[in-house]
Amino acid sequence: MHTIATRPNPLLDFSGLARFDQIQPDDISPAIDQLLQQARATVTRVTTQDVPNSWDAVVEPLNEATDRLSRAWGAISHLNAVVDTAELREQYNANLPKLTAFWTEVSQNTALYAKYTALAAALGFASWPAVRRKVIGNELRDFKLGGAELSADKKDRFKQLREREAQVSTRFAENVLDATNAFALYVEDANALAGVPQDAVQMLAAAAADDDKPGYKISLQYPSYSAIVDYADDRALRQQLYRAYTTKASEFGNPEWNNGPLLVELLKLRREHAQVLGYRSYAEVSLVSKMADTPAEVLEFLRDLARRAKPHAERDKLELGEFAAKHLGIVDMQPWDASYVSEKLREQRYSYSEQELKQYFTEPRVLAGLFKVIETLFDVSISVRAAPVWHPDVRFYRIDNRQGELIGEFYLDLYARDHKQGGAWQDDARSRRGRRAGLTTPVSFLTCNFSRPTAGKLATFKHDEVLTLFHEFGHGLHHMLTRVDEPAVAGIQGVEWDAVELPSQFMENFAWEWEVLQMLTEHVDTGEKLPRALFEKMLAAKNFQSGMFTVRQLEFALFDLLLHAGSEIADEARVMALLADVRREVSVLVPPEYNRFPHAFSHIFAGGYAAGYYSYKWAEVLSADAYSAFEENEEGSVLSAVIGRRFLDEILAVGGSRPAMQSFVAFRGRKPTIDALLRHSGMVN
Repeated sequence: MHTIATRPNPLLDFSGLARFDQIQPDDISPAIDQLLQQARATVTRVTTQDVPNSWDAVVEPLNEATDRLSRAWGAISHLNAVVDTAELREQYNANLPKLTAFWTEVSQNTALYAKYTALAAALGFASWPAVRRKVIGNELRDFKLGGAELSADKKDRFKQLREREAQVSTRFAENVLDATNAFALYVEDANALAGVPQDAVQMLAAAAADDDKPGYKISLQYPSYSAIVDYADDRALRQQLYRAYTTKASEFGNPEWNNGPLLVELLKLRREHAQVLGYRSYAEVSLVSKMADTPAEVLEFLRDLARRAKPHAERDKLELGEFAAKHLGIVDMQPWDASYVSEKLREQRYSYSEQELKQYFTEPRVLAGLFKVIETLFDVSISVRAAPVWHPDVRFYRIDNRQGELIGEFYLDLYARDHKQGGAWQDDARSRRGRRAGLTTPVSFLTCNFSRPTAGKLATFKHDEVLTLFHEFGHGLHHMLTRVDEPAVAGIQGVEWDAVELPSQFMENFAWEWEVLQMLTEHVDTGEKLPRALFEKMLAAKNFQSGMFTVRQLEFALFDLLLHAGSEIADEARVMALLADVRREVSVLVPPEYNRFPHAFSHIFAGGYAAGYYSYKWAEVLSADAYSAFEENEEGSVLSAVIGRRFLDEILAVGGSRPAMQSFVAFRGRKPTIDALLRHSGMVN
């Protein structure tokens, strides 16, 4: 009788990088069940009375068990975001409640809470390394936020709330993805695409061919959508796309994908979540782990910035409207016209187009230039390596220090495709961890949704996409260049959420510098570098429409905060009414009544930004001020290895091991001011 050899589960192999080429949906439940069983056994073991109250006896075993669980679930979550299939989604949704239940159990475990409390109260605690003291302090805070001090009946309710919140958030993201994927507009007449750049037309033709259709396929994936609303001369086509894009996942489409009831349910769940913990609002809960102290403080910050920005935004809108009427025959400019008119005005005023500029940003040159900036500033080297990946588009790299020692690694997934969530993000694949057995180095996922190469040419990027790439690499560097050995505060972990965007927004600044752009550019046809004359035009246009852009971000941030800080939201009508109130306060270009922006606002309903979207602007103050140190240096170059080393030492390397304000002051020598942000945004008068 022969026994059939069982295939080892790749999700349970932690010897190296995740085996993305072997992971199957059927691997997920067995792996998660086994890892949860092991983690629960570890929690039981370390909370017994005979286990001493020490780091090695309590914290380290928990780190080991939860690190394995987090790495496996991190790989699963990432696959669910970038190669979504029905089988994978089913397994993800079946296991998500198990993970949520486990983490809620841990956060409410009174015996474990007592162990951490005892650690903090021990006689020798004050002499512990500062990093470990920070870990314990964060854990005690999170125990309270997790319901450890609640009565038994409230713990049960809190657990139900957490599980349902996770389920609703996941469904929200799935609905956005499904509604995006479901839309397709096939156009057979090329004349309907007049004004659309040739490379975008080729992209639309390739998309139609992939579906075995003639002509051109327009989708709601951002490269396709923006090609139409930014460039198409056909106003009716722009309006059609705008309406489809701004009503996706709403009552105007497939009822199964309507996020309206979900976002109302989620707001109610979060409100009860806060009240069970003894807070007045979810915004108060959110701010416990952020730099800002109160919702009122954040509101004042946002409204102060709005008061400064709105006059600039009104001037921006006025000049757009006048230009549209005079030169384009559009006398009643609408939201679906704004990007199109902006691009035409940019071309007239600055004598260049985004499309012209895009031809210089070829993918190989952009990556080489970006890597050179990182290598120069932070004294590292980046090289491509082989690794198992989830799609042929994906590449893998490693970062070494000057001594040739591995510091970190990253996956780079650049292109938009079906079954991949939109947007751009960085996520942790593995955290840095020091232990007796050796050092585990960090690994990062860096994901974008750019246009892929077409017609045998290299991929080319808009300058905005180059900025996005620098932004996500800022997050990646924060994760990978940490020197902290405790994963709970290594890299991005433990950093106040409203400071997380500091390194990412900081990195964007370099993509506006002449010396850096010379490293980033090589014309797709001629190989020529970006000409100085075109750079000067681009720089002159840097703050073009910045007032309108700023108030748009403030609209999102105020809406988010007021949703989570105000009175109970009873229904969708109240959500839309609140958004209308915010728009009356800060916006200058008000969308049509049918616009359902909240229904696809994944940052706050399916991401980590609930009552925290303001952090983009908050961190922009920090990042602009930090970058001004490079602008002010006396070396004559912003690529200062000396200041770069200081930024590495005081910001990136320390991660969440100390308060973000301490790190900023250590780098800058003082607290931040808003001056640099206003100057960078062209809003100084």
